[in-house]
Amino acid sequence: MSASTVRPVGVDLQESSEDARGVLLAVERDNPDATVSHLPGLVRIQAPGRLVIRRVSVEEQLGRAWETHEFQLAIVSYFGHIAEWDEDEIVIQWDH
Repeated sequence: MSASTVRPVGVDLQESSEDARGVLLAVERDNPDATVSHLPGLVRIQAPGRLVIRRVSVEEQLGRAWETHEFQLAIVSYFGHIAEWDEDEIVIQWDH
């Protein structure tokens, strides 16, 4: 892999969860370079280099309060490094 190649990061979410749909819509809005793939039983969201999940954006989609620890209930797997996880946002990226 060349130095100029940006490695993708991403997350797989359960497709059947209402909360996961809210996370998906929020992530798509906040990460315009993200791509979404619908696979059997899950949705894969990937982006070049960095993916951000913002609490405020998810709350807007769900129409209710949402805490970032709830992300664990929707996630199946992820690829990248969780560089930040606090009450306002989760950042997945590669640190190197």
